[in-house]
Amino acid sequence: QKDAQIVYLGRTPILVLVLFYFIFSADSIFFFDFLPPVCNPCVFGCKKPGFLFNKFAKAVKIFSLNNSSYQPNMAEFQSAVSQDGLTHVAQLELGSNPNELALRRPFDPVVHDLDATFRLTRFADLKGRGCKVPQEVLAKLLECLQQDESSQDHEHAHFMHMAIPRIGKQIGIGMDSSVIPLRHGGLSLVQTTDFFYPLVDDPYMMGKIACSNVLSDLYAMGVTECDNLLMLVAVSTKMTEKERDVVIPLMLRGFKDSALEAGTAVTGGQTVVNPWCTIGGVATTVCQPNEYIVPDNAVVGDVLVLTKPLGTQVAVNAHQWLDQPERWNRIKLIVSEDDVRKAYQRAMDSMARLNRIAARLMHKYNAHGATDVTGFGLLGHAQTLAKHQKNEVSFVIHNLPVIAKMAAVAKACGNMFQLLQGHSAETSGGLLICLPREQAAAYCKDIEKQEGYQAWIIGIVEKGNRTARIIDKPRVIEVPAKEKDGELW
Repeated sequence: QKDAQIVYLGRTPILVLVLFYFIFSADSIFFFDFLPPVCNPCVFGCKKPGFLFNKFAKAVKIFSLNNSSYQPNMAEFQSAVSQDGLTHVAQLELGSNPNELALRRPFDPVVHDLDATFRLTRFADLKGRGCKVPQEVLAKLLECLQQDESSQDHEHAHFMHMAIPRIGKQIGIGMDSSVIPLRHGGLSLVQTTDFFYPLVDDPYMMGKIACSNVLSDLYAMGVTECDNLLMLVAVSTKMTEKERDVVIPLMLRGFKDSALEAGTAVTGGQTVVNPWCTIGGVATTVCQPNEYIVPDNAVVGDVLVLTKPLGTQVAVNAHQWLDQPERWNRIKLIVSEDDVRKAYQRAMDSMARLNRIAARLMHKYNAHGATDVTGFGLLGHAQTLAKHQKNEVSFVIHNLPVIAKMAAVAKACGNMFQLLQGHSAETSGGLLICLPREQAAAYCKDIEKQEGYQAWIIGIVEKGNRTARIIDKPRVIEVPAKEKDGELW
């Protein structure tokens, strides 16, 4: 029942296979691994074999055998641990030593002396990216920030214009990040900000998801390094002092750990009180022109690739309906409680995963532009990306990868989500990337090799008038396609 540790054995090559010594009882999980980080079999969704004994153990000690090319994997690991006949998910988080991971059980309010009915998601009326102002309303509200082309003050217009001059005036406001040429030759400031309200009940995971979501806007520009990260937090006025002192530090730790995984650190921010709990941040980097990808170069014949499945908002809502009989009754004939709990775990895993590797591979495979799929849904973000293209092109989406069983749940709920129409909000979603047709399949294979997660070719770029659409009867791809015992994906 004690926390265990992963011991990182150093950066020099090690030729022996493994040396392990167990100090726990006979009911321990025994595991060792000398594969790359993405292959750790102690995670749901593992892709490579390792050595795992007694999956119903009460404690675990894990040794990771490394060589010079194997850096400690800072991603969220998960393993199945059984206790009293109930399956729980154990998660690994960073400790004070960045080369060590500690076993962390899912958040249980009772363990923290909170009421058993405590739910973080009750401290806001809207969930995650569902807090977004409607896209058409936002466009009107932001008109005053666009460059006034009639202005005679060209110097003022240059520095107030949040855009790359050769693309047009909406790259900074309409797209994921502002890109501002600096006074110091050849460098640009790439910056983004984002925040939202709780959509999962685990404060630590909420912090990780929030950080991943902030950084995703940089990754959508092909930027893989974040030079500075600020954190924005609002403590709900509805929280008791006890709830505040338990929940907020866990959220901050999750945010910090995700930042460390991304190779950056939180250097400051702002903390206030507010009726709704809020978390987010500001991500900034200074880079050379070859370090970011201007999202305006799609050409006829390109294909569209998506790096994470859709359906996160459906999954988190369905999970909360388990405590709301009147809503659960609407979908209980469509999906089981186990299906919903697994979809919820998949959604959390997906939302907490960084898009950093996806961004790095955009350079390798000559991406012509990208955006991340968040609050406006797949179609909303595809339309925004299409609108900013230099060439007369349009996007047509044929395939919709969706977290397993969530398409059926969305359909049973009528027009509530509009998932298959592309309007369902996502949080910390995948990158939607325009890639040359001949390189897209290799991109998908490479991302699966490096991360252990799938990416999908979902559409094409054709000649058009800078619009995007989903065909009338898109193919729904269940993710995963087949359930596997002991694996999340």
